[in-house]
Amino acid sequence: MNTGPSPLSATTANAFYHDLGNGRFASSPATAGPWSAKTQHGGPPSALMGRAMEQHAPRRGMRIARVTVELLRPVPVADLELEVRTVRSGGRTEILEGEMTSGGTPVLVARAWRLVASPPETPSLCPAPAAPQRPGPQAPHTMAAAHLEGYVSAMEWRFEPGKGFDSLGPGTAWARQRIPLVEGAQDTPLTRALTLADSSWAVAFELDHHAGLVINTDITLALHRDPVGEWLCLRSDTAASPAGSGLALGQLDDAIGDCGRVLQTLLVTERGTRT
Repeated sequence: MNTGPSPLSATTANAFYHDLGNGRFASSPATAGPWSAKTQHGGPPSALMGRAMEQHAPRRGMRIARVTVELLRPVPVADLELEVRTVRSGGRTEILEGEMTSGGTPVLVARAWRLVASPPETPSLCPAPAAPQRPGPQAPHTMAAAHLEGYVSAMEWRFEPGKGFDSLGPGTAWARQRIPLVEGAQDTPLTRALTLADSSWAVAFELDHHAGLVINTDITLALHRDPVGEWLCLRSDTAASPAGSGLALGQLDDAIGDCGRVLQTLLVTERGTRT
């Protein structure tokens, strides 16, 4: 994989995870999110769960069209164990359910719809305008008061000129992984999309996450087709209401065009409030 410009604080990890066998994975420092070196960004564990779902009793001619990940608590940078089961299976649709634990404690659950692929005569509908062209190489992007040596540095980011994580949204960014999800294994279109999806609201920081606690409780990725290539573009914005919550919506594009959407519920509260 072409790694592009060197990250600000390059991680020495050669993958987000190492496969320990029997559904167990060791987490590398590259999984660490921007809020702590000890807890993971939501992208890598979401992608790891998506990978497990893809490998669970695969069926020819079917594809995962939607994944919803519920983040029960911060995922530690530690060994993880995954289990996936089929909740219901029919001729054209099935729903899968997965659980991720660390040290016996559930940290993430997910559900996915696996559907039969649409027929060739299905019209190609792309209601949103095309994404902007991917900018050229950029200096490594920073994020105020953030841990940069994990996930942030393990991805290559290309924002609109003059923009970045510290710019108020809405936002647009092209991104790709510098390292694979699992050491020695090929990434898939689904895992690439899930690795990026949890960054949607960060691409469009519009709520002050320094003054208060703003954090997403979930990630829903819906793909009307499988993304193509390493580079993906997120165009994201945020809605919020007093006495309500936040809602981040992202459009996902690849070099060909529109391929899906990302939806995240945002908890907005005072710091120190128990979650």
